[in-house]
Amino acid sequence: MDWQNLPGGGNIEDRRGGGGIPGGGIAVGGVGGLIIALIAMFFGVDPSAILGGGGSAPTTQTRTQTAPGEQDQAYQFVDRILGSTNTVWSGIFQQAGRTYTDPTLVLFSNVVQSACGQASSAVGPFYCPLDNKVYLDTSFFAQMDRRLGGGGDFAYSYVIAHEVGHHVQNELGISDQVERAQQQARSEAEANGYSVRLELQADCFAGVWGNKVSSLANLTEADVRGAINTATAIGDDTLQRQGQGYVVPDSFTHGTSEQRVRWFMTGFQGGDPNKCDTFGQNVRL
Repeated sequence: MDWQNLPGGGNIEDRRGGGGIPGGGIAVGGVGGLIIALIAMFFGVDPSAILGGGGSAPTTQTRTQTAPGEQDQAYQFVDRILGSTNTVWSGIFQQAGRTYTDPTLVLFSNVVQSACGQASSAVGPFYCPLDNKVYLDTSFFAQMDRRLGGGGDFAYSYVIAHEVGHHVQNELGISDQVERAQQQARSEAEANGYSVRLELQADCFAGVWGNKVSSLANLTEADVRGAINTATAIGDDTLQRQGQGYVVPDSFTHGTSEQRVRWFMTGFQGGDPNKCDTFGQNVRL
């Protein structure tokens, strides 16, 4: 993957090396709770809404400047991926007559404070809808290499693009719809089902981004395979089987390995966000 070819200019806050308060957990409100209750490890609209209806009010963005010496390769990589997601989604929203508000991405080390509460690196990358920010400790990429079937630049990009997918859902008002549906759910299994649909749609949105930058980034079959391997490794069934030796489908919050791969590839192969309708009544998850 030639990520250097992608446009930069993402809104980056570099808080690495800033320390933090040891211990503690993340206290999130609203949909942030369902996004971050992952399994202590991984990431967390109806796409027709892109063509009209709903949506949250624009928020003010702050671009944080960093000294040249702080812009190491990890910073540059994240900046290019985030910048390219901004370009892709701004274009999609513009075609639909809407305005896309770029998210901010916060780089941190060990512990970070967000509007959704305090979180440690163990939570993994996450999106906080209360401040429209994606939070990432880039040491997570090393964990992917060790624990999630290998990494690679496109696999790392998938992680970021998935979190941006949650921002897209927040922009469209879909996250709020899901939260209301969960509050009205008659069982925990039903509430979890809404979470699965939300996560699979974010996977599909990540695939849409991958499709749009495929030529510019010179993506190869090996790159795509790396993302597929990651999606496979983070399926609820795979994680539960590895962690406890058996699976409990009613407790799934992100989808099976097969589902995560299939929805990512749905977005990647077609590049059409309207194909990412995981909430349709007759949709096979």
